[in-house]
Amino acid sequence: MNAELLSRLQFALTASFHFIYPPLSMGLGLMLVVIGIIYVRTKDPKWRRLSFFWVKVYGLIFAIGVATGVVMEFEFGTNWANYSRFVGNIFGSLLAAEGVFAFFLEGGFLGLMLFGGNRLGPRMWLGATFMVVFGAHFSALWIIMANSWMQTPAGYTVQTLPAPARAYMTTFLEVVFTPSFIQRLLHTLGASWTVGSALLLSVSAWYLLRKREVELAQANFKVALPFFVVFSIVNVVFFGAEQAVGVTNYQPVKLASLEGLWESQSCAPIYLFGWVDEAAQTTTGLRIPCVLSFLAYRDFNATVTGLDAFPPAAYPPINLVFQAYHVMINLGMFYILVGLLGAGLFFWKRKIFELRWALWLFVITVFLTLVSTIAGWWTAEVGRQPWIVYGLLPTTLAVSPTLTTTDVAISMVMFLVLYTGLLFVFLFLLNHKIQDGPDPLSEVETTPVSSLPDTFRDIFRRRGARA
Repeated sequence: MNAELLSRLQFALTASFHFIYPPLSMGLGLMLVVIGIIYVRTKDPKWRRLSFFWVKVYGLIFAIGVATGVVMEFEFGTNWANYSRFVGNIFGSLLAAEGVFAFFLEGGFLGLMLFGGNRLGPRMWLGATFMVVFGAHFSALWIIMANSWMQTPAGYTVQTLPAPARAYMTTFLEVVFTPSFIQRLLHTLGASWTVGSALLLSVSAWYLLRKREVELAQANFKVALPFFVVFSIVNVVFFGAEQAVGVTNYQPVKLASLEGLWESQSCAPIYLFGWVDEAAQTTTGLRIPCVLSFLAYRDFNATVTGLDAFPPAAYPPINLVFQAYHVMINLGMFYILVGLLGAGLFFWKRKIFELRWALWLFVITVFLTLVSTIAGWWTAEVGRQPWIVYGLLPTTLAVSPTLTTTDVAISMVMFLVLYTGLLFVFLFLLNHKIQDGPDPLSEVETTPVSSLPDTFRDIFRRRGARA
């Protein structure tokens, strides 16, 4: 392995781990606003208890998300210096805007949301929560904007002298509204909202299985289920379908790689699952004829350009892209089935609350939603290869020139140890909050809301007292 390959693996590790948390925070944030609105309208104390409970979970997710996101920005300088020089005048301005306009907005109201629950009135607390959630979505907008420019660059000029070559912004609106931006933004938001509603359903189902906080769990489940059904359908049928059109128009090599399409053909199929043999240039598996042509051109008989129309040097790792894409698609279809099943069982005499197998299905679904979001990120980023900026800068030329294999290998080991520890801490504290459950109303009204975790000694002392 060389420094370039290790740097790719290191960034894939850090980005994949970080990408667990932004979808959770945006999706959970939306549900927090919904729960807050219900409480303001009904004054039912169970919604206040649920608000305080989920705010604590949000604070934990936010803390880990920020810590892991900052690391990625440093990697642009340590591992990808040539890339940073090339795109700094465009990419850097968008990241700066994210920090100035979005992160400060989110962080500014975060303290009010976390600690102001029993100091602010319900409406003011809901307002603070809304601003935090808006800030999280606004932050995602700038990040997706920057990443979309890497996928479909526009509004720039490249100056080669003085060396090294650099990209400069010529039209701000073209950079902001690069052709893939709106499609990718909607798809990301839809996926995040699906994850957030799945988290509420998962925890609610777990409480129902344990016959704990039954009234709160049923209310929580009832609110989250319609959002999960709607978001899972919309994200696959509408937002995902529009993504296919965008990839067809601007990244045809990626489109052919997604379905392992080696030869251009009309009535091109999609695979439900399969395997790509890159050496033999064949794809085997269970497929449905003509659907790829329809998704790409809205015509079942349209001709889709195959990989044979492009030089092999332009291919991404085809089988990796193929597998990641089909994990994302198949899980997306699975969520639709789970959501419709849950809705049917709910409206049929509330049977969903009595069927343990159905509740366990919802418990595990939140973990699958995180798998599919990471698989979607892999599809987008690995499918862009061999370009780090599509059509402009190859990934091989973007790595830091003085970086050595030893440097990256040592830091890679450190990252693996650190991120394993962070994941353990996150799961431990999240499990602790879920095991404790929503606080009684008397404690909610007198104890400040805090996302700061108890000490490990206090956690174990509480568990010992319960035992």
